[in-house]
Parts: sequence; C-alpha cells; structure tokens
Amino acid sequence: MTAASATPSARRRATGPPETPRMRPCREKWMMTALDLKSKLTDSPESVPKMKRSFYAARDLYKYRHSYPNYRKSRQPNEYRNLRFYLNKIPLVPDGIYIEEILTKWRGDYDKLEHNHTYIQWLFPLREQGLNFYAHELTQDEIKEFQSTREAKRRFLAAYSLMLDFYGIKLLDKSGNVAPAPNWQERFQHLNESQHNYLRITRILKSLGELGYEAFKAPLVHLFLEESLCRNTLPNMQHSVLEYFVYTIRLPATRRCLLRYARQHYRPAHAFLWGPPPKRRGGCVAGSVGAGSSGIRAPAPTPEQQRRGEEISTCPSAGSGIIVSSHDAMTCQELVGGGLKGCTGLTSNMAGLEGALMMAGARGERNEYNDIVPL
Repeated sequence: MTAASATPSARRRATGPPETPRMRPCREKWMMTALDLKSKLTDSPESVPKMKRSFYAARDLYKYRHSYPNYRKSRQPNEYRNLRFYLNKIPLVPDGIYIEEILTKWRGDYDKLEHNHTYIQWLFPLREQGLNFYAHELTQDEIKEFQSTREAKRRFLAAYSLMLDFYGIKLLDKSGNVAPAPNWQERFQHLNESQHNYLRITRILKSLGELGYEAFKAPLVHLFLEESLCRNTLPNMQHSVLEYFVYTIRLPATRRCLLRYARQHYRPAHAFLWGPPPKRRGGCVAGSVGAGSSGIRAPAPTPEQQRRGEEISTCPSAGSGIIVSSHDAMTCQELVGGGLKGCTGLTSNMAGLEGALMMAGARGERNEYNDIVPL
C-alpha cells in the first residue's frame, strides 16, 4: 500500500497524532532545550568521557623497558634458533620458509605480508612468547651472540626495511631516520584501517631494542606521532602510539621528549592522559607526584602518613640514588609492606614508586592502585 492510497487511520498510526496549536510551543521548547544541552556537553571538558590507561599494557611495557626483572632462564637447551634462522640455516616454522626468501621475494607483496601471521615472531624475536608457538623466545646469551654476528645484523635491518616499506615508510640511513615512502598515501590508508598491524609494530619496536637498535625507535615513533596527531593521516593510531609505541623506548629523556611533543599537538588538550601532569605556577598540580617520569596521580596523604613522612622523607633504591617525596615513600611502604626495607631492597631496575607499584600489580594484589597506571 502506497502513502497516497493509505487510509487516514493508517497514516495517523505511521506519523502519530496530528500536531495541534497547543502542542507546537511545547515541541519547539523541547527541541531548543535538547540543542542547548548538546552544545553545552560538546563544549565543556567534563562532557568528554574519561579515558583510562591500560594497567596491563603499562605493566608489560614496564617489564620490557627494565629487561624483564623476573626473567627466568628456560630449562630447555639454548639452541640459538633465532640466530640460526637469521643465518639462513633453518626455516621458520610452520611455513618452512628461509629468511633469504622472505627478504628477496616478499618485498612489495603486501597481500602476503598482511595475511600471513607466522613470520613476524621469527623476524622480530623477543624474550616473551608470541602467537606463533613454534617460534622460540630470545635468551640473553643468544642476544649477545646475535649482536656480534654481522650477517645476522645485516639481515635484521633488511627485515626492518621490508616491514617499513609495507607500512609506507622508507629507512633513510643507518642511524634509523625514516620518512614517508612515495606510496605513503595508499599504505597509510591501509595501515589506518588494519589495526592489527599496531600489535606488529609494538613487537618490531621491542625487538629493535633487544637486538641493539634502540636508537632506531624514536624516529619511527616520532613519525607516527606526527602523522596521527598533526597530519591526521593515521587518526586510528593515536591511542596505540601513545599507549604502546612511546613506552617501548627505554631512555626516559627520549620518552619524555616524545610525550611533550604529543601533549603539544593532542586535541582536545585536556584529555591528554600520558606523561606527568603539567606544572602550575608555584608548583605541581595538587595530588600529583611531580615532574618525574612515572606520572602516577597518587591520592592525598592521610594525617598519619604526613606525621610519619616528617620522620622519613626519602626512599632511595639500592645504589640508584633516586629520591622521592615523603608521600611517595609512604605509598611505597604501604605497597611493598614490611616498612621501607621493601623499598630499599628493590634492584636498580625497579627503583622508586613506579617499581613498587608494578611489583604490587605483578603479585596480583587487589588494591586501589591497580587502576592507576605508571608511566
């Protein structure tokens, strides 16, 4: 039945009762109220949903940056399978493909690089298990041997260049500087839509640091920040580059530099979650730790903590010379337990409040700090 042939009763059921002169002012008032409310919600900072950092991502990257503090050597004999793969002596499993074939025949074959999910764990090994259970974890002895083998290092850089080309990026020099490739528009569009590649990029950045190319990470992360925040060519990557890519960088000064750049260009500015809170005139933001690299927003100290804080104002790590505030010292004491001995017993890689928080989270303790993510 068409609209023209419909009966009057059917048309009233489809469109509702006819509007009377008495109803019109009410409808107009309701519409004005809804539009005004929408504009207020859009313009006010409080209207933006509060985002939270991922505790599990922060814990994973913290362990990586500090060389896996609780790392245990495998009981299996060290077969150096990752090194032997890069020496072209064994193929990757389960596909049975040698590294030379990948480097010579896969370059530019974007469909194969996109849909094959077994090679990335072999090309970029880590000291942690990936999705390909046939791939072997790196060991410390294997890392040392890899870094001293010229042939393996040459192929590793070729594999890195191969993946950069897949993402629309070219490697400029041996210092790790990068720039968009000639086909960047096509490849960036694909990268923006295929977000599973962000997990691959995180693995690549980690592997660069493990195998002696830590300096290569900052130029790549800076390019991703620029493209996602400034040029808007990779808008879907914003969260991954800030939550994961930046925090694979082990040097705190470099990491803070990248976070300052991100804070400068992030919009809306008040929603920026990463890095320490900005300083106010006359001191730090209330309730913040300060301008350190942790950026943990700790709760205000209780009167009892303040009283105890007057007695003990520092919490140095073993041999590290790191000093934190009395508030942080009390927080460290509560998390680790057993007084400040728990804090001073931390190794140099687990120094300060950040290490204490991560140790508490790693032990699976359920407390309010599980929702606060160290940086």
